[in-house]
Amino acid sequence: MLEDLTQRLEAVFRKLRGFGALTEKNISESMKEIRRALLEADVNYKVVKDFITAVETRALGQDVIRSVTPGQMIVKIVHSELIRLLGETTTQIKTAGIPPTIIMLAGLQGSGKTTFAGKLGDLLRRKGRHPMLVAADIYRPAAIEQLHIVGKSLNIPVYSEKEADPVAICMNAIGAARQDSCDILILDTAGRMHIDNTMMQELEIIKEKLKPHEILFVADGMTGQDAVNTAKEFCDRLEFDGIVLTKLDGDTRGGAALSIRAVTQKPIKFIGIGEKLDAIEQFYPERMASRILGMGDVVSLVEKAQETVDEEKAKKLEKKLRKQEFSLEDFLDQLQQIKRMGPLDQLLGMIPGLGAQMRGVKVDDGAFTRIEAIINSMTLEERRNPKVLNGSRRRRVALGSGTRVQDVNQLINQFNQMKKMLKNMRKMPYGKMGRIPMGIG
Repeated sequence: MLEDLTQRLEAVFRKLRGFGALTEKNISESMKEIRRALLEADVNYKVVKDFITAVETRALGQDVIRSVTPGQMIVKIVHSELIRLLGETTTQIKTAGIPPTIIMLAGLQGSGKTTFAGKLGDLLRRKGRHPMLVAADIYRPAAIEQLHIVGKSLNIPVYSEKEADPVAICMNAIGAARQDSCDILILDTAGRMHIDNTMMQELEIIKEKLKPHEILFVADGMTGQDAVNTAKEFCDRLEFDGIVLTKLDGDTRGGAALSIRAVTQKPIKFIGIGEKLDAIEQFYPERMASRILGMGDVVSLVEKAQETVDEEKAKKLEKKLRKQEFSLEDFLDQLQQIKRMGPLDQLLGMIPGLGAQMRGVKVDDGAFTRIEAIINSMTLEERRNPKVLNGSRRRRVALGSGTRVQDVNQLINQFNQMKKMLKNMRKMPYGKMGRIPMGIG
């Protein structure tokens, strides 16, 4: 996420840390490099100008010049100014006193509205809500069918009509939601390849008739300043409540993320970080600023773990570890829980200091798949007692999993090393052992 910008800023900070003391000259030179990095990341030039002025003003203060660690002080200033630029606080979705809460999605075609509708519905359902998706895009070929596919895969109801205008569909969906006891309506409205008056008028009518509790503008994070300019025009006509940035996991320079809030004065509420329907995060300015500066994001990592880990299974696993009964079945279960947390390179990037070290290193998520295939090709007895895996059994497992005997041997060796490590850790006091995440290492 925003990797190019992160690398450029890290280079500037490394140079700053090399100075014994800060002067107006080396601060000015550093600000020029930061300005160049932001502009090349496609950040709005007015936003860059204001940002650099704010950082430079604070950096030239006597507290920084006299600091024992001036380079670190500059990083701290840039971090706090990034947080300010991104919005400082996290903004929640407004909800209705009397259900259903109506959330209207708007944006250009191709920005990812339909997929985001499913992602948002899934996120809200995991929080105990009962969403319904509304197919209000009657113009794009297969748009209604796409939303039905998304809804079916998530087991979320979808309301649609074959012959009706978008306003009537949205109005009728309110009654359908109440009838099905759904407390959230997510309106997937039509987008266009460009802003046109007909589209904006349709959105304005839906807003007037339904009075949505929340209007979210969905922008493609890969389009840079185009997304910012479009957001400004939508905001002028529609006065939306918040912004969603999709595709931030792609080859994006990050300009939209750093510009869109400052230009529209509307908060970023969600970000899309992958193609899967659970690849969505609530937006936290401080966490995003930390990621941009290569500081990691431990809080988000812990939250992902909390959402994924089954507490009952964790307790059972802890008892097994105490009794040294950890088996390949348990190992497989831990791997599957880690996979549900997301791509491994994203998880590693959230660990402070590790993201920079892993840069350029190809993380093979396919290794998890191979391990799963190998363990699934074993009998129940072999999973629970790998000692019985002699040469012929290992050849059978390799053949059944489509791998090599060497791969099976490597897995068994890694598993035995892990058991040995756990045996040594068992001798430590409980308080020092803590809860050990399995499956990585």
